[in-house]
Amino acid sequence: MQPEPIIYVIDDDDAVRQSLEFLLQTAGVAVRGFESAKAFLEVLPQIRSGCIITDVRMPDITGIDLLRHVKESNPDLPVIVITGHGDISLAVEAMKLGAVDFLEKPFDDDQLLAAVRAALSQDADTGKRKAKIADIHDKLAALSNRERQVLEGLVAGSANKTIAFDLGISPRTVEIYRANLMTKMAANSLSDLVRMAMLAGILDNSGKSGR
Repeated sequence: MQPEPIIYVIDDDDAVRQSLEFLLQTAGVAVRGFESAKAFLEVLPQIRSGCIITDVRMPDITGIDLLRHVKESNPDLPVIVITGHGDISLAVEAMKLGAVDFLEKPFDDDQLLAAVRAALSQDADTGKRKAKIADIHDKLAALSNRERQVLEGLVAGSANKTIAFDLGISPRTVEIYRANLMTKMAANSLSDLVRMAMLAGILDNSGKSGR
């Protein structure tokens, strides 16, 4: 079961931060506030999911600097940047660095909540993808070396006879390995195996097998 997502609000303006916390709590969202980017960075290594809302202009570490730190340590964690200065160049920089949205204060409550929901939806999709990839890698780890070789041959588009020739075994033996790895990978078809291989990184988008 996925833990409840938390919104992390970072703003050195107490009134703004508390207002955002109240808005999010009223909308039924779990929230934690931080008065500085430095305070938030101390807990960042423990954060795996959720969403960050950060002000741009803060002392010591700015919102842009914070965004850089987040993208280096957890690139999939969505960040919404807010500012009261309408600085277009900062907006462009934030989006280039990977911010999912940029809001100018004062912003509409519905606008912020919509941005948060969109960010959480993106984060949930990322979480599901990570879990699926981890599951595929677990299944790959359970394959024997020969089963892995047959898998790589199959997802590269090679016929059983070709795989048999390359590995110095009989086509019938390839069929046995193929049946075993299909069971271990819980794949219903060759196309399932190809999708798994792409997700796991053993087959690139061009269809070439990588080891």
